[in-house]
Amino acid sequence: MPDGRKQLPAASARDDGRDQDERKTSAMSASLIRNSHVLLGVSGGIAAYKSAELCRRLMKRGACVRVIMTKAATQFVAPLTFETLTRQPVYVDMFDRDRAFEIEHVSFARWGDALVIAPATANAIAKLAAGLADDPLSTTALAFRGPLVVAPAMNAAMWEHPQTQENVARLRERGAAIVEPESGQLACGEEGAGRLAELDRIEEAVEAALRSAAKHGPLAGRRVLVTAGPTAEPIDPVRHLSNPSTGRMGFAMAAEARRRGASVTLIAGPTLLDPPEGLKELVRVRTAREMRDAVMDRLAAQDVCVFAAAVADYAPESTAEAKIKKEESGQSISLKLVRTPDVAAEANAARRPGQVLVGFAAETTDLAARAREKMERKGFDVVVANEVSSENPAFAAPENAVTLLARSGVEERLPRARKEDLAVSIWDFVLQRCSMSSG
Repeated sequence: MPDGRKQLPAASARDDGRDQDERKTSAMSASLIRNSHVLLGVSGGIAAYKSAELCRRLMKRGACVRVIMTKAATQFVAPLTFETLTRQPVYVDMFDRDRAFEIEHVSFARWGDALVIAPATANAIAKLAAGLADDPLSTTALAFRGPLVVAPAMNAAMWEHPQTQENVARLRERGAAIVEPESGQLACGEEGAGRLAELDRIEEAVEAALRSAAKHGPLAGRRVLVTAGPTAEPIDPVRHLSNPSTGRMGFAMAAEARRRGASVTLIAGPTLLDPPEGLKELVRVRTAREMRDAVMDRLAAQDVCVFAAAVADYAPESTAEAKIKKEESGQSISLKLVRTPDVAAEANAARRPGQVLVGFAAETTDLAARAREKMERKGFDVVVANEVSSENPAFAAPENAVTLLARSGVEERLPRARKEDLAVSIWDFVLQRCSMSSG
């Protein structure tokens, strides 16, 4: 292509066994709520107090939750309640000068996988239907492009009013999932339909919305392989050479690919992290050679390979059969080290046409120059460059700051952020630089 972008191959009939593979691994396709980014919108009704419990339940299932409140909602529940639960600031004021530069309704909309409005008052529903944008919730909803779940709660007469029903029908036509209110005694003392749906029903709607979005996501039908974590090269049965990598970045890349609809294989070195839900395959390895073998065995079937693992460059030439005793080895010992297999380079040499390779580079000096040299040497289409320093430890930290480089020459600096959030931006960059083929 003239701009240097590489095309991702379209899903095709070459994967004749794909449906069969998916059925075999259906047991692994657990809740997509885990590791998802859920925006919770709270509008001003008495049922707002139930939103705090919904927030807690979504987080208990593994979701990252950020909350947007209308001014009216703060009359029923304090923002501090949600900030304490989520450990994230609540978006209430469109004109907060301390964070105005973030353009929050845009950044929130880009961050979220699903937008859930519970409770949704008649006024909030009317704004959504009309496309109004005059508060944090309505502006975010207008900028949001993912699945929308709306859980109405109001007086029965307001719910039954033809205008409300017309507004709800309009939202349904646009693809919103409406979790209809239940009947019972209302806060006003009347009986009728208008109570916020049971939280189980709202959770089920969020799960269904995420699953539907994944089926139609930008990576739907693609197979993605991700390597993550360190390798451990044994010296003797109780000692090894390794590095501080925790695997968090690779796991985040795998989880984000899964959310975007990919069938994901994760090859992980020694790590204590729980793997993302819904993987096609999880392969546990220990050494660089085991990781190389696992990658090469699966390479041909992949559309995208992400090499996020911190693979050891050297390993002991031989491994002692028994623990090396310090009493027997004296004041010092010598280890002869040999090069380990270069997993990414071997994958590049064996890649088939159309495959996309994404690499990671950890450098202490000359970040961009060294990352581009690595891109050329290993055939990466995109490189995520980490500058390791005392200010940015990168390894064993929940946050990082990285620079993204593409073969076309494009560079993008991402400020320090949670690795789960970085994964969102990295996949955005990959998909922009490697356009999807229409098939």
